Amino acid sequence: MKILLISPTWKKEVGTKRLSRHRVFKTPPHNLLVIAALTPKDIEIEIIDENIEKIDFDKKVDLVGITTMTASSPRAYEIADRFREKGIPVVLGGIHATALPEESTQHADAVVIGEAEGSWEKLLQDLREGGKEALAKFYQNPQRPDPSKIPIPERGLVENKGYLLSRFLQLSRGCPFDCHFCSVSKFFGKKYRFRPVKKVIEEIKGMIGKSLGTRFLGFLDDNIVGNIAYARELFKALIPYNLLWIGQSSINIARHEDVLELAAASGCKGLFIGFESISEASLGEINKSHNKIKFYEKAIKKIHQFGIAIEGAFIFGFDHDDKSIFRKTVKFIEKVKLDVIQFTILTPLPGTKLHEKLEKEGRIIDRDWSNYDLAHAVFQPKLMTPQELKEGFDRAYQRIYTLSSIFKRLTGLLRGGRWKYLGPLLTLNFGYRRTFKGKE
Repeated sequence: MKILLISPTWKKEVGTKRLSRHRVFKTPPHNLLVIAALTPKDIEIEIIDENIEKIDFDKKVDLVGITTMTASSPRAYEIADRFREKGIPVVLGGIHATALPEESTQHADAVVIGEAEGSWEKLLQDLREGGKEALAKFYQNPQRPDPSKIPIPERGLVENKGYLLSRFLQLSRGCPFDCHFCSVSKFFGKKYRFRPVKKVIEEIKGMIGKSLGTRFLGFLDDNIVGNIAYARELFKALIPYNLLWIGQSSINIARHEDVLELAAASGCKGLFIGFESISEASLGEINKSHNKIKFYEKAIKKIHQFGIAIEGAFIFGFDHDDKSIFRKTVKFIEKVKLDVIQFTILTPLPGTKLHEKLEKEGRIIDRDWSNYDLAHAVFQPKLMTPQELKEGFDRAYQRIYTLSSIFKRLTGLLRGGRWKYLGPLLTLNFGYRRTFKGKE
């Protein structure tokens, strides 16, 4: 038996542009590597990431599995329909399929809802024993998978595919915060589940070598310090391995200086932090009041002092945002000298409380899922027009990645000795500049 697993791009015309996008933004489809690890060894697996390679629709396979994010779901459906026309069974999974399983089943022979562990094995057993006709419409685990039993991803399937960073790990699943715009708690649940640190270290020991490239790792967890006690244990365990790693964290890591010190000692070189907004009212609106804006500047300085760079994430389009929010946010970022910045437009993803709210208020104006890419205004904002939201978002990106802004922000690299990482930080900044055409 041969299975083809696919990570789709956006719609075909958008995907053509993405194929030429700077490779700094391309990372392997970790979820498909886990699916491959769950698959019996006598089954042949191939993974296609449409962001870096094209799909051969004439390939002879026995099953096609496609993962779906909301923005890529129209393309996922196109791919699924083409394979099904050839009589090849298709299974859809991922966050979008979990949020809208009935929609997804119109384009698939089976839909995996939620996490794959347990469901995927049962689906393969049904296929082997009875063929396509034996597949159930939906597969869903009655219980959350035990994180200690999550398999080591089959990373060898994507080696030499041109990813700048290919070694990623996932330590935990779930999130208790339930921010209204976020779909993580819908998919993984509202409780943290952690892999034992011992198993994480075993996985790392099997990945690293003497070369610098093998010791550069990324952690996929939404908040690597979601449980401070676990973070302390993890960082202490990482210290002997001379790693360089990046991850995601809440700003609250700066409230625990010993944890910051351990993170730096364990090889942390950069953190992606969701600041979301510089407006207290907006943070309260999305149930993220645990972010304290008065603490932002102090926290950034403290994190920088430990030699850790920050990619800050900000969202535009909250009900309390007017047209001044773009200028104010750029000004704040330049003042605190954030190393790298990601802007997004507030997007009511299916399955989120934000989607429920805006749907109830009749404010969703665009139902083309390919526009749910966090860069389009798909709803009616309260204090500006959708066009003003989109134009302000574009201007903010262009401004923050002008040469003058990059220079202004990176003059802060002397703090904590981060000047040693000027090369990677310039690569990231110029990658964003190229993508969003920063102009003076």
